Amino acid sequence: MPAFEAAEDKTEGRRGVGPLIPPLSDSQRPLRQQVFERVRAAGLIARVQVAKDLGVSPASVTTTTSELIEAGLIEEVSAPRDGDAGRGRPAVALGVRADACRVAGMKISDREQTAVIVDFAGNLIADDAIPRRPGPMSLAEILEAITTLLDRVCAKAGMSRSSLSGVGIGLPGFVDCAEGIVLWSSTLAERSVPLAAAASARLGLPVSIDNDANLVALAELWFGAGRELSDFAVVTIEHGVGMGFVMNHRIYRGAQRLGMELGHTKVQLDGALCRCGQRGCLEAYVADYALAREATTALNWGHKEGQSITVLLESLYDHAKAGNATARSIFRRAGRFLAVGLSNVINLFDPALIILSGERMRYDYLYAAETLAEMDNLTINSGRPRPPIEIHAWGDLLWAHGAAALALSAVTEQQLLSPRELAAQ
Repeated sequence: MPAFEAAEDKTEGRRGVGPLIPPLSDSQRPLRQQVFERVRAAGLIARVQVAKDLGVSPASVTTTTSELIEAGLIEEVSAPRDGDAGRGRPAVALGVRADACRVAGMKISDREQTAVIVDFAGNLIADDAIPRRPGPMSLAEILEAITTLLDRVCAKAGMSRSSLSGVGIGLPGFVDCAEGIVLWSSTLAERSVPLAAAASARLGLPVSIDNDANLVALAELWFGAGRELSDFAVVTIEHGVGMGFVMNHRIYRGAQRLGMELGHTKVQLDGALCRCGQRGCLEAYVADYALAREATTALNWGHKEGQSITVLLESLYDHAKAGNATARSIFRRAGRFLAVGLSNVINLFDPALIILSGERMRYDYLYAAETLAEMDNLTINSGRPRPPIEIHAWGDLLWAHGAAALALSAVTEQQLLSPRELAAQ
């Protein structure tokens, strides 16, 4: 008998083995939540198909859907039977009741702030964007910006702020979504800011916050290429370098909700200074401020230091396209460092897909054939094909959609709780 088994025999009682999974955790969600999510994912679906997809009895689905209909969360929709239009009784499908609630999603960035309002089924109602001055803001300033933007997008939607059921906010940096605290962000002058509570008090609405790269992954999971994938990675390249990772159809954040900081993995000991205060981070070689810094030095653009980073990068890209060898080498060097980061993602997580997202993906030198070849050379040679790479050069509205999905998730969870579970909170 192994030593650990013999030692166990000497103790009083008997211990179990295996994972201790809390009741009703993510892996054991209530049936009503599973049914609702299946209906929402399908758009329209028959009860019998829900039962088949979830592997439960039709009677259980009928009971659960009746409760959801009574609660005003889903509704029955008549649909003609295939090949039988206009004859007989139409089939009845289930769909989310779109007007059950509305939520807002907002992206706070170093350049502009964007917002969307969506209904309970995820349909876009209105969107808006406002520019902002560069540099970190105080808590009071960011709350004012959030309030102004939310009131503007609500006005576009023809609704009052009080008509919303929740707000999701994404911003760069180290964000603890569970505690609602921004530990550090390039958009905030202070550290350890309880932004969710402060914004909720200011707006009079429930507020959820998260790292913006997580919300791009959430947007892809809800609305984009990741809907049918259980595991995929999103790498964002804009003002910084971020990463969101979906594992088993859920955003993975780590034990302290601060994981997946690909931009702050180290690629050079004692290397270039990163805006986080450390040296040698991947972001310090790939992000927009890193490219602008390289261009200012290598191209003797000291006279352009007063220009915005966006203008500098556009000029750098134009020079590269025109054949300037120095400008091309700046992008090529950044691409090589990006290849290091992507190969590490593949070697660590083996995702089904990697999505490169963000406005900087317009600069195709970052994902040129040489960059992808370098990534292949750095990836473990298993004899199997590497994960495909997709380029999604979406604007900031995609990030805001991810924030809206975050708010929808929080609102849905509250709506699906039973009175007994609500009382226990």
